[in-house]
Amino acid sequence: MNSLSLNERLGLAGVSEELLTDVRQSSTNGKGIVDILIQKKAISESDLIAALGAQFNIPVWEELPTDHINTDFTGQISIQYLKKHKIVPLITPDGSFVAVNDPSHFQPVDDLRHILDCNDFQIVLATQETIVSAINLAYDLSRSTAKEFFQEMNDESTDSIISEIEDTGDLLDDTSDAPIIKLVNLLLSGAIKDRASDIHIEPYQNSLKIRYRIDGILYTILNLPRKIQSTLVSRVKIMARLNIAEKRLPQDGRIEIKVADRSVDIRVSVIPTAFGERVVLRLLDKTTAILTLSDLGMDVKTINLFNILIKSPYGIILVTGPTGSGKSTTLYAALSSINGPEINIITIEDPIEYQIEGIGQIQINPKIDLTFANGLRSIVRQDPDVILVGEIRDQETAEIAIQSSLTGHLVFSTLHTNDAASAVTRLIDMGVEPFLVTSSVIAIIAQRLVRVLCPKCKEVYMPDDESIKNMGISKGILEHHIIYRRKGCHACMQTGYRGRTGIFEIMIMDDPIKKLILKTSDSNQINETALERGMRTMLQDGAGKVLKGITTIEEVLRVTRILRRETDVEIE
Repeated sequence: MNSLSLNERLGLAGVSEELLTDVRQSSTNGKGIVDILIQKKAISESDLIAALGAQFNIPVWEELPTDHINTDFTGQISIQYLKKHKIVPLITPDGSFVAVNDPSHFQPVDDLRHILDCNDFQIVLATQETIVSAINLAYDLSRSTAKEFFQEMNDESTDSIISEIEDTGDLLDDTSDAPIIKLVNLLLSGAIKDRASDIHIEPYQNSLKIRYRIDGILYTILNLPRKIQSTLVSRVKIMARLNIAEKRLPQDGRIEIKVADRSVDIRVSVIPTAFGERVVLRLLDKTTAILTLSDLGMDVKTINLFNILIKSPYGIILVTGPTGSGKSTTLYAALSSINGPEINIITIEDPIEYQIEGIGQIQINPKIDLTFANGLRSIVRQDPDVILVGEIRDQETAEIAIQSSLTGHLVFSTLHTNDAASAVTRLIDMGVEPFLVTSSVIAIIAQRLVRVLCPKCKEVYMPDDESIKNMGISKGILEHHIIYRRKGCHACMQTGYRGRTGIFEIMIMDDPIKKLILKTSDSNQINETALERGMRTMLQDGAGKVLKGITTIEEVLRVTRILRRETDVEIE
């Protein structure tokens, strides 16, 4: 097998002799064999790389060692050059390598050796996607931050840098080296790198504060001179295509950016305050995959119950919680799990946060009177099986959603209430008749997001009696479980947490609860009956995650703010 020529290897892989002739002719014109064959879809890239590796006796790496990558080369070589030639140097503790996609292009490798003054590189083969990901990671790790950028202002050049920001000429020129453009770019890329969901730009009397919301908590990133506030806000407005001359009225806009291989949609909100315009940017990474039900933090028992509910032929399933509690993510996961060619799913949202293949999604637009209520009326005439209404905000939308469920549709929607039982009270307060609520709503899910302990630095401890009591955990169960608390390290930015997961309570609208709702809309009575019927509260779900070492007692109490009597907690 080793004596085979490259043409013979490619022939065995299904590449015709005619195509190989075309490839030889094209390669003399400067095009590489890998690019030509992949472009013509004559062979899969992995098969092609394997054939080239066998022919030239070059190792093929499915993954590149990027855990301890040295990023010093990023200051000597442009990212565009590496991406153009699809090569990346990997200087690791185990040696120096150059990952290439096409071994016939040897000139760029020689250039790298000369620029980096290193002649002992080992050549390895990798796919284009793997190489581009390694390039992006290296330049992302080496990128300076907004904080580092403004540390330069601590020396004698402070006034000149601020003056340059204030007097910058063309804010529209993205390729300019104007400091304000660099600052905004660093703020955006830094937020994405730090997994921030929001950027707050807040003017005060003597300073301009920049804060990131990471895992639901705001952290101050920068305190800047007050005098650059106007220029900074103007730059953001230009990017969002807003009116930079209007400083008296609130404005909303949108920015789409690409950072490395990630496409990010940014919603911009500008409001006037006493000390100038305040800006909040909500970041949505559109390249993030839709989560599955298990990714949400549901245990096996909850997932099984939820799967039964979302496969109901009709009725309303409500997800409740405050803003930022993950309601939309839960509904998207539910839609993804039931999505298929045999079902027609249509959504009406504000805004469309994730685009799902095979689902019709409508963006509301109040300017042309496309509201939730009006859009829902039209959706019903599209022969849907499942409808998602982004939010029930008024009586009209609630009643149309209920009528849709009563005519054979499964409807998903959200409400802003503190717990599952309060959702019933909210609907009745809107003006919906109790008998319509009981005949249409099949389940109400309340949820919160708790921060997950950093696996690298969490430490074991014994909580005090009051904390155990507040969590509703009996002392006997602690004999078989370990409780952790946060500590803080470099990996979690000294917060002790990294990422978030959900805690849930699901109230099934069974007959005893329906009969109670027809008599009263008191959420306390409804909640007590649901607990008697076996509903597990968010606090109990959170206690289970504490005992599993996922989160902390303080974190669960922070998001629930509820004290319960001592009870045993189920652990799956």
